[in-house]
Amino acid sequence: MSTIRPTIVREWQAFWLAIGFLTRIPMLVPIDYSPRLMNQCSVYFPLVGLVLGVIYAGLYVALAELWSPLVCLVLVTGFHLWITGAFHEDGLADSVDALGGGYSLEARLGIMKDSRIGTYGTVVLVIALALKVALLVDAYPVWLALVLAPMVSRLAPLLIMGYLPYVTDPDNSKSKPVAEDFSRPRLAIAALFTALATLFLTGLQLGLMLWGITAALGVALVWGTYLHRQLGGYTGDTLGASVVFAELVMLLGLAI
Repeated sequence: MSTIRPTIVREWQAFWLAIGFLTRIPMLVPIDYSPRLMNQCSVYFPLVGLVLGVIYAGLYVALAELWSPLVCLVLVTGFHLWITGAFHEDGLADSVDALGGGYSLEARLGIMKDSRIGTYGTVVLVIALALKVALLVDAYPVWLALVLAPMVSRLAPLLIMGYLPYVTDPDNSKSKPVAEDFSRPRLAIAALFTALATLFLTGLQLGLMLWGITAALGVALVWGTYLHRQLGGYTGDTLGASVVFAELVMLLGLAI
């Protein structure tokens, strides 16, 4: 009993640390921060995505009383960018700028660290956001797409972290504590949670659950393979990009 309570407290703190890492939502519990706890919090990324998805769906339902679905989804997307600090979208833009404009490993990593956005990043970011809204308009039901996509997509970076090395300046990286010595058993827990939560939310529709896992796994495999060839591993920015890619692939399936 004496070991169970500290474990529960540590996991509860890890969950809130994941909330604070991925969103602007205030952490409502005191955190005994450590690199180990930061590493442990990654298992809760899909759960954080589920929390965000429920918020997005609730906001959409409320706004739908006043405006058309397209207007509501643009507003929800704007809210998403605010509450997450455009965290993953920033990673997408930086990754595309670096991989499109860098001709050596050093140049690519240097471009990723540059806070300015280039042509490649701008174009891909606009296309990604426009495609996301368009797919949500076609998805049915919209609320389910808004709940599922953020959860499933946040499994993709965990899959990449589980099988690729971390390649960037570790002393100046926000993602280092999350990525360092990532636990594969915790990856399995995150994957199992995502699969079961998807199955429950879709009313035991096995096809949708399999599509969600395929979306996360497929992006991790394709994007991870490309990163291995271009960088020799992953960076924090490329993990953010994987979330955006997985979300779009998930929505492609839901919009059919």
